[in-house]
Amino acid sequence: MVKTIVAVAVITVATDYVFAAVPVYDGEKILAALFGGVILGTGQGLIYLREGTSGGIDITNRLIYKKVPHMSLGKITLAVDAVIISASMVAFKSVEAGLFAIVAIFVSGRVLDTLIYGGLQGKILFIFSDEYEEISRKILDEHHRGVTLLSGTGAYSGQERKVICCAVQKNQYVKIKRIAAETDPGAFIIIANAGEVLGEGFSQNRIS
Repeated sequence: MVKTIVAVAVITVATDYVFAAVPVYDGEKILAALFGGVILGTGQGLIYLREGTSGGIDITNRLIYKKVPHMSLGKITLAVDAVIISASMVAFKSVEAGLFAIVAIFVSGRVLDTLIYGGLQGKILFIFSDEYEEISRKILDEHHRGVTLLSGTGAYSGQERKVICCAVQKNQYVKIKRIAAETDPGAFIIIANAGEVLGEGFSQNRIS
């Protein structure tokens, strides 16, 4: 909620005082739709990555995403905006403007998904904690992600301990990190980029 309030305040100030001073582009409409979609998708993606919204219909999109997490935010945004644009085309009797708007939101959705999901890339987390059983259970129950417990030995202490290894989609690692931090504030967490993650729960494309 706090992040959404900040985003709405920034957008309001930018719209009234920054963008109002920028000359209006009156060139090719298709270029305006394409580049407008890129800018819009980038802005939305940055806000979503920080688990905020820009207010308005974005809140609806996030609520829908909670109910159908198998759909990407870009596709949900495209579907919801398409309904609104279709109604606007009827209300304002302007088919051309609506078609350009559809181009813009399509590009915006693709950019949004690229920013949030990053194709086939993922994240791998190594979590060192004495509360490894509780953290593992929450990851399995709340997010249905596989967890592997590795056996490790501290070089300084000589003590044996379990290390949680978990591979997740790029848009999920923040939630897993939060689980670990809330369960054990003293947990030691290593997060690394995975260039590609294949197997159950991820992409099934394999190089034969």
